[in-house]
Amino acid sequence: MDTVLIVCGAGASSTFLALRLRKALRARDLELVVEAAAQPDLDERLETTSILLVGPHLDTQFDELNARAVRVGARAALLPDTVFGPEGAEAAADLVSELLAESRGSRTSLKAEPIRGE
Repeated sequence: MDTVLIVCGAGASSTFLALRLRKALRARDLELVVEAAAQPDLDERLETTSILLVGPHLDTQFDELNARAVRVGARAALLPDTVFGPEGAEAAADLVSELLAESRGSRTSLKAEPIRGE
């Protein structure tokens, strides 16, 4: 089963979003493992990740986080600034759906240009 990892600075906002994203993905009939992580814990969690969603406040670090994701065969996307608002889980679910559609096939096909949230 694919794992979506949401990373933020300390893990608090990503935990809240992970709960809402699980619900949004289930409504789309997508069964994925959705987890949250603080940025310092990323290395130990990334190895089992298919999709890395990066909090918008980590925008300046996105290129480096994306490179780390690519090294383990994961796709990364920068979440939009509005992700923690009322429609944020749906925006995140849209990104996950897009990344899943692009990565159908082998995990090595996950190496493409990063998606940046609008």
